[in-house]
Amino acid sequence: MHAFLVAAVAFIVLIGIMIIAHESGHFIVAKLCGVRVERFSIGFPPRLFGVKIGETDYCISATLAGGYVKMTGENMSGENMQKGGASPEQIEAEKDDPGALTSHPRWQQILIAAAGPAANFVLALGLMFFYFGWINEVPAVQVKTTRVEWVVPGSAAAQAGLEPGDVIQNFANVNHPSWDQIFDQSKLNPNQPVPVTVERDGKTLALTLRVPAAAKDDDFDLSNEGILPEYQPGPISVAKVQPGTPAARAGLEAGDKIAAVDGHPFHSVATLLAYMQSGQGKPLDLAVLRGGATLYMVARPAKLDGANWMLGFESILPPSHDDPLPLGRAAAKSAAFCGGNSFLIVEVLERLFEHKVSISQISGPIGIAQMAGQAAEMHGWMPKFNLASQISLNLGILNLFPFPILDGGVILFLVIEGMLRHEISFNVKERIYQAAFVVLVVFFVFIIFNDVSKLPAFTHLKP
Repeated sequence: MHAFLVAAVAFIVLIGIMIIAHESGHFIVAKLCGVRVERFSIGFPPRLFGVKIGETDYCISATLAGGYVKMTGENMSGENMQKGGASPEQIEAEKDDPGALTSHPRWQQILIAAAGPAANFVLALGLMFFYFGWINEVPAVQVKTTRVEWVVPGSAAAQAGLEPGDVIQNFANVNHPSWDQIFDQSKLNPNQPVPVTVERDGKTLALTLRVPAAAKDDDFDLSNEGILPEYQPGPISVAKVQPGTPAARAGLEAGDKIAAVDGHPFHSVATLLAYMQSGQGKPLDLAVLRGGATLYMVARPAKLDGANWMLGFESILPPSHDDPLPLGRAAAKSAAFCGGNSFLIVEVLERLFEHKVSISQISGPIGIAQMAGQAAEMHGWMPKFNLASQISLNLGILNLFPFPILDGGVILFLVIEGMLRHEISFNVKERIYQAAFVVLVVFFVFIIFNDVSKLPAFTHLKP
């Protein structure tokens, strides 16, 4: 219940911010162009409550899955997914109204349509600029290379020939990649071979890694292909040992530092957990630092949560501190973040059309709510700013698609009308929007079903 409430609240706050930003883009540019805005709504009809200020009704509507700005003369908005109910004669009459959208030149109408997605891009850029310029959490000590800490035996990485200590120099033709880029390229290439270049003992080796099909799943991480990255230096520090657990029976105490496991110098709990799962509970020889001395003990993992082999201790999170960047560097880094993620979104969509990525990888409202809840409970600010920025970029790019009902579809119609030098028939537009609305509803239902099928309560039903 706690996880559900956190996810629900985080989702409402996050999506609310995205909608307000998007619709504010339309609203501001419409006002600047002299278009009368009749309604600014968070959610779709029916209207619940609100207040009218000047000529605009600012309100909250019942269907909190989006929002819209209703402008005079906007009878086939698409964005508010409803027809205005006006006759062709009324539409023609509205062209004489200087406050009507249709009385303004097409280039202004295009600007108004594009302003919503543009506002999402500006929001993402602003969020990351604030993060890098005023927060910028960095580890106190950071490993800057993509060094492999451990390789799971029998995994795709092991079959490719990767070994602990390898430094990845190229992954799927991305030179000097970060771990985030390696993860992104893995997600883009499920069940596909990718070239990998590593540095080992001063030599450069060319390998080929077949990314597992599991890369299409939402819970995929690099350990699923057998790679455990070295994110931080130093041993694993023990914060607390639960009584009666394998760690307590082995003699581990709070303040101990695990320097090696079976001779492997692991630096993170994630690596230790992966090592225990592959060992299926075999005893571990631990080298432990305590008070300047090295102690040796044997720990026998147990399935404490019923599924995973564990020892039963909590680790100390790696120390970090805020290191805000100069505003110029913060602006450049936020631009690079938004640019890189935008190209990644486009690449994902391209691979969807090429059938190289499954549509089941797309998350809908339930999936976004889960991610929002997880980010809300994660340590630090980066997960929260990262998720909000990525969702804002997604909304901006998807709304630019030339599909009726979306902003891109409105822009496409305006461009076609400009080329034809006359408006497309009202009846033709109406039929196109009706068909597009049906397609969008079917797609939305599919996405909801896809989200529900990935919930923990349903995943055990899959064959």
